[in-house]
Amino acid sequence: MMAAGAAWAARRPFDRDSSVGRFGRLLAVVAFLALLLGLAEVAGLRQHVSLEYLQQQLAANRLSGLALFVLLFMVGNLIQIPGWLFLAAAVLALGRTWGGLVTYLAASSSCAATFFAIRLIGGDALARLENKTALRLLGQLKSHPVRSIVILRTLFQTLPALNYSLALSGIGFAPYMLGTLLGLPLPIAAYCIFFDFLGALFGHH
Repeated sequence: MMAAGAAWAARRPFDRDSSVGRFGRLLAVVAFLALLLGLAEVAGLRQHVSLEYLQQQLAANRLSGLALFVLLFMVGNLIQIPGWLFLAAAVLALGRTWGGLVTYLAASSSCAATFFAIRLIGGDALARLENKTALRLLGQLKSHPVRSIVILRTLFQTLPALNYSLALSGIGFAPYMLGTLLGLPLPIAAYCIFFDFLGALFGHH
């Protein structure tokens, strides 16, 4: 009887390693993001955060404007506000060099904040999925974490789906952040040149 009870307990549906536990954490992440998105829509945040608004905040007060810019970038990355909007605003308000540095700071901070928020809720749920394709991809990521993340950041920058996936992959924060810091400069520099060119072309400088 005791052996049967122990076997049942080992298979209980809310065990951390059970299917319910794994998918429960993924559902919790989806619910969290949906709640944030809903609150942002109700508050009108997505409509309020515009190119003009971000430019005005950065130009009006460099210190408080920078703090607000970083904070909005963090929140924006969770509620699907595209990162290029922040980069364009920074370049047009501060110029190519300072705009790029400010965006690099904000983007790196946003990636770190997203990692901790999603990891806290979802843990390493993706690493616990019993899917051969997912496990193979995660195996490649974990065998060369920094190199893999540098490539991913160069291609997709701060794409929210990438941030969520990396946070749920079980990879450690140190390689995650190192790969992020090394992978973001090249695409940010390229976008800075592009937006600086557009600003000059349309007379925004």
